[in-house]
Amino acid sequence: MSRICELTGKGRLTGHNVSHANNKTKRVFLPNLQNVTLLSDTLERAFKFRVSTSGLRSVEHVGGLDNWLLKTSDDKLSANARKVKKELKKKQAAA
Repeated sequence: MSRICELTGKGRLTGHNVSHANNKTKRVFLPNLQNVTLLSDTLERAFKFRVSTSGLRSVEHVGGLDNWLLKTSDDKLSANARKVKKELKKKQAAA
């Protein structure tokens, strides 16, 4: 399972641990990923995603999963999120 947020595309970063003597050793900064179930108002269903906590706050700030998916470009979204976005667009076009 890759350590990438399904909604924001946020992934791991690399850097250094720096000691008092200024010795540098490689390290990895991982995003804080959580398994969450988000509700879609338009589709009236729940979807499971692996989302970073900052991404979850962003989704809530924008007004929910539906608004987030419609505003976000496809290259940042996972395959699962793109599938949900496609369903959303289809449902909105039919309405």
